[in-house]
Amino acid sequence: MTPEVAVAGETTDLRFRDPARARGLARALERLCAEIGRERVSVMHVCGSHEQAIAKFGLRTVLPRRLDVIMGPGCPVCVTDLPEVDEAIVLAEDGVVIATYGDMLRVPGTTRSLAEVQADGGRVEVVYSAAQAVELARDTTDQVVFFASGFETTAVATAAVILDGPPPNLSVLSAHKYIPPVMEIVAEMPGTRVEGYLAAGHAATITGWGIFERFVERHGIPVVVAGFEPLDILAGLVELVELIRDGKREVLNAYPRCVTRDGNRNAQAQLWRVFRATGGRWRGIAHVPNGNLRLRDEFAHVDARRRFAIDVRRLWTQAPPTLAQLCICGDIMAGIRSPKDCALFGRACVPESPVGACMVSSEGTCRIWHQYGGHPDLRSLSPHDSDRLP
Repeated sequence: MTPEVAVAGETTDLRFRDPARARGLARALERLCAEIGRERVSVMHVCGSHEQAIAKFGLRTVLPRRLDVIMGPGCPVCVTDLPEVDEAIVLAEDGVVIATYGDMLRVPGTTRSLAEVQADGGRVEVVYSAAQAVELARDTTDQVVFFASGFETTAVATAAVILDGPPPNLSVLSAHKYIPPVMEIVAEMPGTRVEGYLAAGHAATITGWGIFERFVERHGIPVVVAGFEPLDILAGLVELVELIRDGKREVLNAYPRCVTRDGNRNAQAQLWRVFRATGGRWRGIAHVPNGNLRLRDEFAHVDARRRFAIDVRRLWTQAPPTLAQLCICGDIMAGIRSPKDCALFGRACVPESPVGACMVSSEGTCRIWHQYGGHPDLRSLSPHDSDRLP
């Protein structure tokens, strides 16, 4: 471990936007890349929150030119597949109240979005938690379906409300995803150039960092778990590039203040009691074995797919919009291309009228790049904070 990484992890003075420490970490990255000696060193993070911090604080401006930090499929809204969105749209058109997170409203389905159904009079309600969907159902006699999205962290919250005995008029339409299997897919893609992974600290608080050990054994690619402050990310990258330089195939935890090897076992027990992992398509990427989380048979009474007849075929008779066929969100999430490679980015596809799912979510690569343009957003920080930006 380099001295700069040790400094970033101090607990006596938690200043995660200290420019001196950031410069030290940037110098360490420059030195490590030079020692590797190749023209490019490519790593991938699989978390939209990492990309938000990287873009917001302008971290790519301090990274070595030799280091490519690619965003992978770390946005759950972006990878929600068309048929999953279509299921929610059909239910809303049939008079069911749909409760979902705000980012899901404008995600394009085959022919339209939930926002368009809402504009036509459908009842689509924005909630900020699974518990709020329960409260919504308790306040009405109408049927309410919670269109649930997100990775392991939000899936645990959904599991908790199901185990707590929700009202009989509440159902769950699960579009939850499970990150570890898609890392396998990306690692096996032909022509992949990813040499190491920066894993999401918040998901690892649930799963623990030990879950990545089998992945490292199978693929010989190191993984470092990192947090979300600027120095968290820079320190995690130093650890990762150091492993690449030394040819070590290991899992390291650069977020020890929140993540343990075994994670939160109580949360894991709730998650796997309610959900089972099954194969399914991630939008624009591939069929991911064990990548989707669906309700177990024991909870069929709250499973919207079993309680309602959802005929999505009626939406498929209409041709998809022409622009959607030009969208390259799948390649962007797989780390093969970037938003600047897309002819629609910032032109026909903008946050106000997104063509692809990557422009919808606050964790989508295209949305983040459009919002920040790779430069720090000083307006969101106090004068004291801005003095300490890397």
